[in-house]
Amino acid sequence: MHQETLRLIQVLEKTVSPDKNELEQASTFLEQAAAANILEFIKTLSDILRHGGNSPVARMAAGLQLKNQLTSKDPNIKQLCQQRWLSAPEEIRNYVKKNVVGALGTETNRPSSAAQCVAYIAVTELPHHQWPDLIVTLVNNVVQPNSTEMQKEATLETIGYICQEIDSDVLVTQSNDILTAIIHGMRSTEPSNHVRFAATQALLNSLEFTKANFEKATERNFIMEVVCEATQSPDTQIKVAALQCLVKIMSLYYQYMEPYMGQALFPITLEAMKSDNDAVALQGIEFWSNVSDEEVDLSIEANEAADAGRPPARVSRHYAKGALQFIVPILLQKLTKQEELDDEDDWNPSKAAGVCLMLLATCCENEVVPHVLPFIKENIKSENWRFRDASLMAFGSILGGLDNTTLKPLVEQAMPTLIELMYDSSVIVRDTAAWTFGRICEIIPEAAINENYLKPLLESLINGLKAEPRVAANVCWAFSGLAEAAYDAAETNEDTGTPDTYMLSQYFEYIIQRLLETTDRPDGAQANLRPAAYEALMEMVKNSPKDCYVTVQKTTMVILERLQQVLQMETHITSHNDRSQFNDLQSLLCGTLQSVLRKVTPEDAPQISDAIMTAMLTMFNSNSCKSGGVQEDALMAVSTLVEVLGEGFIKYMDAFKPFLYIGLKNHQEYQVCGTAVGLTGDIFRALKLKALPYCDEIMTLLLENLGDQSVHRSVKPQILSVFGDIVLSIGPEFKKYLDVVLTTLAQASQAQVDRDDFDMVDYLNELREGVLDAYTGIVQGLKGDGPTPNPDVLILEPHIPFIVQFITVVAQDTFNSDATVAVAAGLVGDLCTAFGAPLLQLLDLEPINEMLAKGRRSGTNRTRTLATWATKELRKLKANSTAAVASCAFDGFRFSLACCGLTEGNLTKVWSTASILDSHYT
Repeated sequence: MHQETLRLIQVLEKTVSPDKNELEQASTFLEQAAAANILEFIKTLSDILRHGGNSPVARMAAGLQLKNQLTSKDPNIKQLCQQRWLSAPEEIRNYVKKNVVGALGTETNRPSSAAQCVAYIAVTELPHHQWPDLIVTLVNNVVQPNSTEMQKEATLETIGYICQEIDSDVLVTQSNDILTAIIHGMRSTEPSNHVRFAATQALLNSLEFTKANFEKATERNFIMEVVCEATQSPDTQIKVAALQCLVKIMSLYYQYMEPYMGQALFPITLEAMKSDNDAVALQGIEFWSNVSDEEVDLSIEANEAADAGRPPARVSRHYAKGALQFIVPILLQKLTKQEELDDEDDWNPSKAAGVCLMLLATCCENEVVPHVLPFIKENIKSENWRFRDASLMAFGSILGGLDNTTLKPLVEQAMPTLIELMYDSSVIVRDTAAWTFGRICEIIPEAAINENYLKPLLESLINGLKAEPRVAANVCWAFSGLAEAAYDAAETNEDTGTPDTYMLSQYFEYIIQRLLETTDRPDGAQANLRPAAYEALMEMVKNSPKDCYVTVQKTTMVILERLQQVLQMETHITSHNDRSQFNDLQSLLCGTLQSVLRKVTPEDAPQISDAIMTAMLTMFNSNSCKSGGVQEDALMAVSTLVEVLGEGFIKYMDAFKPFLYIGLKNHQEYQVCGTAVGLTGDIFRALKLKALPYCDEIMTLLLENLGDQSVHRSVKPQILSVFGDIVLSIGPEFKKYLDVVLTTLAQASQAQVDRDDFDMVDYLNELREGVLDAYTGIVQGLKGDGPTPNPDVLILEPHIPFIVQFITVVAQDTFNSDATVAVAAGLVGDLCTAFGAPLLQLLDLEPINEMLAKGRRSGTNRTRTLATWATKELRKLKANSTAAVASCAFDGFRFSLACCGLTEGNLTKVWSTASILDSHYT
């Protein structure tokens, strides 16, 4: 070996040294070696990994270092690693690939380091149609009779890693070969449990792209037989992995499961649920949670299909309802197996059983009650705290699925007992009782604000705020729901739009004081208590009536004072944990400030706005705003101030604009960028023409963001919508930006996505909604608010056919969202009012009329209103079209002619023959 290679082996062996200095020296050496000559470094690492004579530690460390040069958890660094690999000379890549594939099965340690290296090279190369013989090589490694146990295991691990990381579309054509290897490794006749486990894990990771195999009954039967056999393995790892496969298969291939449910899946999963092994029991419970989840979705799909007058694509087999009598007793028994010293982050069968009950109740609704109620009645006052807690958990879990006629008497009957349990000797029971009240306040709030129980309930909740953090956090959640319920039940003053009083008014100030105290508890960092207390505070303020306004004013000053105090603490931060808590506190204070600001009257707002804006500018200037979360929350607080002050915000624009621009340029943290874009729209809506001096810079940044590939896709529809806000605010002054914006909108309107990817379909709807918003703003902004359209709107005439064509495309799309239909309908109405009769033939089309009819039937009030209005505007044009065309002025004809397909050259002939136009528009 070369001296450099021997030195590298020595360093790699020190990467597991207990000596901190040796570890740091090894790390520094490896970083320098990679920086000096990365390709040579990768080649040498692959040599060390391949050479069986090297120590297991050196080989494992070499594999780890090599993997780290091929991928990263950071998506941006991962992309750079992949680009670097693909740009490396082919001979080097082939050399490394030969080494890492050759190392499969030669290591003595588990899991295989070589498997990860092969997988990450494959994940990089296969999408580019490189390394075409890899899958064949891997399959041969598994199925050849002379392959060793280690070789088969390492190869199956490789297949599993590849399937887990790669886009499933890449491997669809090779799914048969991959399945051949996996099923070969999973067979009950395979003597090695290590091989069977690796194969089962690989199947779990490959299920997404085996759709074609599941569609064929013979292949599906074989796969299901092998998986079901694996669930019976005495090896726990194999059993759990096989059960995980069943859980995933049920989600992906529900429609094919009927032949297997009664004979195999039901008994297998029922037995798994009963297991004393937590890992096995969890998968059994998860299976039925997945069944319930899937059947809830199928029920929604069936309702949507019925509304649309078509049969559903898939139908529910109601497995959950059929299994209730067998599943529920096991779940209730699991609820009694709580951990006494429960770590909230630990997932165990007791918690999983509670979630499964919730999903079953949502799926099966009232049918779950007779299976649960006897257990609750029998155990709610048990001397054993575990059974009291299990009863409470069962009661709280089923609330969400029941209808009001069943639910209300159940809750009202239980209220005295539930209040009593808030004082239970067991902290776990009190925690569950507080959580149950949170559920009640959210699901059936009228029971919580019942006058018979309100006072004792409030006393128990106030007492609970002093309890252990986990209990107090659930109490805070209950207060959030209680505030909203009381506000909704109050009588609204028609003049102010706010109730004058409500049933919590006499307790309001006291509750606010106790919540403020809770936010300051020294143990507030535990159990998410501090955020929960601030959330409750926000909800109490948001849902406050007129007679509580004095308390809201006081709370505003307390929050502002706290914000100023917190900003002065920054210099005392010494640790990462302190910084994290400090940032969280600033975010919470910004969020609370938003709630109180929204309740402040327009008269009071200017009196405190200077202090608020000074605090905000201090925050933007601090190190905290380098944290995306704090920056986002600060921008949202400013957004609320803009909303409250209106044009009065102009006095802060010069000082604030640099921070707005920083937010718009924050491409790395797209939530911040998106919030800055939303705030930009708020500013223009508030300032109107006063925002004009800032328009050039802002438009430049927005257009740059649209063209920048590094800007997250979710931000771009928001930018398009903001163009509409800007033109509505500055009107004809927008003309200087019109050409570039219209070109941008035309490009965005032609976007296409994979219709099988629901996330991308949602994104397409968002993008189209943004485009339609922008067009709407442009038409309205150029038309003006007067009774007759501003002549400036005529500059849009050449673009109208394209805009209408886009509306037609949206109208014809079966995947369009309700929101998209609403905006498209509004735009149709705006075009009618702006351009009148000449647009009738362009707009009076079957797809557009069908879209408007669909909008008028919508369950959303906004969509119905806009679709109805647009329909009326179209009908007006139809009724008046002949008169409108006959009397239109010569200047208005240019667009009419374009619609007719006529040129200015034969204008005289048309002008003298009005009947042609009459006929055309009729």
